[in-house]
Amino acid sequence: MPWLNPLSLSEQVQTQQDNFLSTLEATLQDPATDRPALVRDLLAQFLYGRRFDELQAQLPLVAQQLDSRNITFEAEHYTATDQEQFSRVKPLLWLWKNLDLSPLGQNPAFAIPVRAVLAKHIFKRVGKNFKCWQNVEFSVGYNLEVGDDVVIHRYAFLDDIGGIELHDGASVSDYVNIYSHTHSVIDSPDVTLKKTIIGRGVRLTYHSTILAGSIISDDAMVATHALVRGKIEPHAIAMGLPARTTRFKLQGPFASYGVDSRTHSECRGIKANPEFPAPTPVQTRKPEPEKNP
Repeated sequence: MPWLNPLSLSEQVQTQQDNFLSTLEATLQDPATDRPALVRDLLAQFLYGRRFDELQAQLPLVAQQLDSRNITFEAEHYTATDQEQFSRVKPLLWLWKNLDLSPLGQNPAFAIPVRAVLAKHIFKRVGKNFKCWQNVEFSVGYNLEVGDDVVIHRYAFLDDIGGIELHDGASVSDYVNIYSHTHSVIDSPDVTLKKTIIGRGVRLTYHSTILAGSIISDDAMVATHALVRGKIEPHAIAMGLPARTTRFKLQGPFASYGVDSRTHSECRGIKANPEFPAPTPVQTRKPEPEKNP
């Protein structure tokens, strides 16, 4: 018996949605498209059920917020953000974020295909059958590489400013956080970017956290609430704070691996703040052992 039930919409509804997706894809592929204008017009329909010019005449302050040229993202405040690349994807991230606040965005049958279309024009790369549920956040979007059959569940956060790879079949559960930058513990503006790599078939389960530069090998699994910093071997199950391998799956080895932390080169950190160009030194020490009275 399959885990997922096959569902279908009425022919009329499916045809309307397919036509919308085709039009959206064609419009985004056209280099002449004014993306901020496209997004504001769509959001006026999705959120308020009227044309943008009508909304602007009746509620100008509300209408302003639908245009991505009138709002700011957190990423725009950081020197590590490529402002040219971000300006290209910013309107689409604004559409993605606000779509999730609408009834359309809460309907998987409509919203998941729409997000898949947007991902093609936001991410660095995205494979086939990408499935993303509602209320997922990205820091910049353009540094995310996604393989085939990847699933991202609700309220996950993907900090891709330093780069994230999600290989084929990876599954990111609800409330997972994946990071690709670190801060010095002494000088917070001293930021280092490190690509984080999630291998083929990896499962990151509920509320787990993956820190920058981590390499999680093919077929590994990260347990609920685990905190990964470093490398996880193929087929391993990692648990705890910090995460440690406690079990191995009774399968494998594979004939070949796309991501194997035992041989995969670690990402050399890129300094994001020109005021701190040198590698961050060790800045902590362990507490002294208590002396007996």
